[in-house]
Amino acid sequence: MIIGALLCFATAEAQQQKRQGKVYDVVEVMPEYPGGMSEMMNFLHHNVRYPEAAMKKKIQGRSVIRFVVEKDGSLSDFKVVRSAGSLLDAEALRVAKSMPKWKPGKMKGKTVRVKYMLPVSFRLE
Repeated sequence: MIIGALLCFATAEAQQQKRQGKVYDVVEVMPEYPGGMSEMMNFLHHNVRYPEAAMKKKIQGRSVIRFVVEKDGSLSDFKVVRSAGSLLDAEALRVAKSMPKWKPGKMKGKTVRVKYMLPVSFRLE
């Protein structure tokens, strides 16, 4: 029974990915935050809030968030791929999910879905 359920889930996931299109790691024209890298750094600087509980515990580190830039520039499939601890990861995810639409990536002149890695550093001074 469990094997059948797992097979059904895997098949449904493969069908969904086929409908949405392949997700690329690298493309000819990579996706871009509106205004470029400096604007993205500015966005992060103004929107990331160091969690108070993490400050009190003196937790520091870098969370790396992976997401997909969709064909329309929207962001989806957020995942923490390198953890700095649950408090910092939650804040990095919150901010990543609040970003505006991006300029989508392109391959052979067509917009495509592209994975993107976003490191968010938390450092106490």
